Amino acid sequence: MTRASLEKQPHEVAAMFDDVAAKYDLTNDVLSLGQARLWRKAVAQAVAARPGERVLDLAAGTGTSSLPFAATGAYVVPCDFSIGMLREGKKRHPHLPLTAGDATRLPFADGVFDAVTISFGLRNVQETDAALRELLRVTKPGGRVVICEFSHPTWAPFRTVYSEYLMRALPPVATAVSSNPDAYVYLAESIRDWPDQPALAARMQGAGWSKVAWRNLTGGIVALHRGRKPSEG
Repeated sequence: MTRASLEKQPHEVAAMFDDVAAKYDLTNDVLSLGQARLWRKAVAQAVAARPGERVLDLAAGTGTSSLPFAATGAYVVPCDFSIGMLREGKKRHPHLPLTAGDATRLPFADGVFDAVTISFGLRNVQETDAALRELLRVTKPGGRVVICEFSHPTWAPFRTVYSEYLMRALPPVATAVSSNPDAYVYLAESIRDWPDQPALAARMQGAGWSKVAWRNLTGGIVALHRGRKPSEG
């Protein structure tokens, strides 16, 4: 069993997700008290994929997050750098074109996707700004990005309670349902260390995204950030 550190060495993060692949989706549902499904639905609505569009679902894990896009008639490419996650996903969803790839060096040509999205994965990338630039590179001019990530609750008293839950309650619960509970200690630490909503928006703008905005889900536990790639000409 392994866990990553906040230095987020790629091989450590990939190995950690390899360890938890089999029970990852179940564990997420339990630890989020069922909210994970609502968050995925919000992502699908924000991406608003249409038939025939090409959608990149980065950090797709087992491919569960890609199913709503495929259901619209879009061509979705689930991409992840955890081979264990991809293998588990291929067993469950053999029809999906699961693809191995590093967020900072995506294996796609420039400007091929109408929409790109990443849910609960950007936080695990060692070079966040490089990943934001890579997402921009593979998006068509005028295309869109949706980032779903844990964030900072907006109500201060709740923020304190939430932080205590992350650091004290989450690891014991993970012990009961996960194959690698130590990975969820990293999860708690990485959430607490992640920038707040305005800071992430600023980083998106710095990477070249325009029309950046966000909305909070579940009181700011999660935030949906959106943006557009500037049109040419």
